Amino acid sequence: MSFNINRINPNQTQVSFVDGRFETLTNEELEELLTQYGIREKTDEPESNIIN
Repeated sequence: MSFNINRINPNQTQVSFVDGRFETLTNEELEELLTQYGIREKTDEPESNIIN
């Protein structure tokens, strides 16, 4: 699964999936999503591309 993440404010991140879906997640929801894919978030970049 491949997706892009974009922090839109301190407690929300927009996740855009390659299939066209997108979701706005809280920090807790984002942490859960990343944990499902075994990914650790890098907080030093405002926008990240994540491929798993």
